[in-house]
Amino acid sequence: MNRVEIENWIADDPDPKTAAELQNLLDSNDEAALAKLFNGFLTFGTAGLRGPIAPGPSGMNRAVVGRTAAAIAQYMKQRNLTSAVIGRDARYGSEDFTRESAEILSGAGIEVSVLPRPLPTPVLAHAVKKLGAHVGIMVTASHNPPMDNGYKVYLNAEVDGINYQGSQIITPTDKLISAEIDKITSLKSQPRGNKWQNLNDEVFDDYVARTATIGKTPGKLKIVYTAMHGVGLETVQAVFKKAGFNQPILVEEQAQPDPDFPTVSFPNPEEPGAIDLSLAKAKSVGADLVIANDPDADRCAAAINDPKHGWRMLKGDELGILLGDWIARTNNGNYGNSIVSSSGLSKICKHYGRNFQETLTGFKYLAQIPNLAFAYEEAIGYSVDSATVSDKDGVSAAIALAQLAEELAVKGQTIYDRLQEIWKIIGFHATEQISIRVENIKLVGAVLDKFRNNPPKEIAGFQVTSIDDLANPTNGLPPTDGLRIWLGDIRVIVRPSGTEPKLKCYIEVISQTEEQALEKLATLRGPLKELLK
Repeated sequence: MNRVEIENWIADDPDPKTAAELQNLLDSNDEAALAKLFNGFLTFGTAGLRGPIAPGPSGMNRAVVGRTAAAIAQYMKQRNLTSAVIGRDARYGSEDFTRESAEILSGAGIEVSVLPRPLPTPVLAHAVKKLGAHVGIMVTASHNPPMDNGYKVYLNAEVDGINYQGSQIITPTDKLISAEIDKITSLKSQPRGNKWQNLNDEVFDDYVARTATIGKTPGKLKIVYTAMHGVGLETVQAVFKKAGFNQPILVEEQAQPDPDFPTVSFPNPEEPGAIDLSLAKAKSVGADLVIANDPDADRCAAAINDPKHGWRMLKGDELGILLGDWIARTNNGNYGNSIVSSSGLSKICKHYGRNFQETLTGFKYLAQIPNLAFAYEEAIGYSVDSATVSDKDGVSAAIALAQLAEELAVKGQTIYDRLQEIWKIIGFHATEQISIRVENIKLVGAVLDKFRNNPPKEIAGFQVTSIDDLANPTNGLPPTDGLRIWLGDIRVIVRPSGTEPKLKCYIEVISQTEEQALEKLATLRGPLKELLK
């Protein structure tokens, strides 16, 4: 334990509360707790910052956020970038971190605007483009556990050899900002300002007006909606109203922002049990469709009443394929999805004669595709209107899904019916994700090294036909940590999560029938979990 380092951090901490917490730990000589809090500066990467709210350099707190804001200011001034807009969700610490950022950026001479209240991430992403701001900062941990918070960074300028148009940063920008963080030895030496603009509703209203145009033919379907205790409700209701759609039927227990997320273990629609209240509501009101946003409303999930299986959540790939098919019928722009997503969209694009591009995981890469008509990633992220938002957008995806459902209803069809039609064209694509949560992120690297150094010859009786090490890719993509394993027509991808201490495994099986595909998935599931330990 480096006592001097800890004392220096305490003396420099702008927050009396976190400074006192650290001093108490120091006074009580709690080496284990201090070692955890001083385990290096919270990593800044292409996803910005993400971590537990805690004192010290390894947690999310005002001292860490302030230094990050100061580094961003230095990065901006080196490139003659002069303006920034800041948004936030309703998590613990979001208001404090927003003010900390505004004070540091304005003190550095940056022209700063702040969204008027907690709003969805897509509204901030739109604000960057609408206001012509050079930088956007969104204080959010998206769908992470309740005591986490985070910090997303957007750019709207041609810098670092990249023509950013309001999208999240990619390498090398993250490394350049991280290097500036390393140079800051004192936060108290940074000037602070109080001259920033608190925006009115002009940006919000413009976002609502533009997004509402996706909903062209309102009908009478009953749609249940959950905001998952996040900030999506106000924006979704405004968009549906502007489009002339019936207001969604709310899951009241999850409608209003609540940083404790009391009804879910993890505030992520993908997690088991997270949409149970939504499904119960759908059954009780005789709904046609369920739509769920994650807490910052940049992701969208859906559930349907499947004639075979009853009410169930659509896989992220199923929804991506449905929306991609719907848009590709009339829009000849470019399409894309991430490497871990289904290959189904590429086949739909071939069917309609559309250009398709595969990217690394993350909308920071998908947003770089020019003239983007539609993009998605299997983790329930969708872009149906890249002109408004250069990122995934759970609100525009919600109104797009409602519009698709209404169009199908006019023909006497459901979303399930359309999905079956698509499978007849491209074959049944079954996908599944296995996530292994770990205590130490280093354990993830050990599993990947095991695959690299001693690759399996077969998994669950299926022969391994080839392995693509994504760290040394042959597919034209930039290198990334992960492996793509082929078992004939079965594809398995193993990679670390970009935002959580998890190992993720993505499986795709293509068969003529659902039954054949699900049987193969069931055979693979257990043996793969064992291999990932």
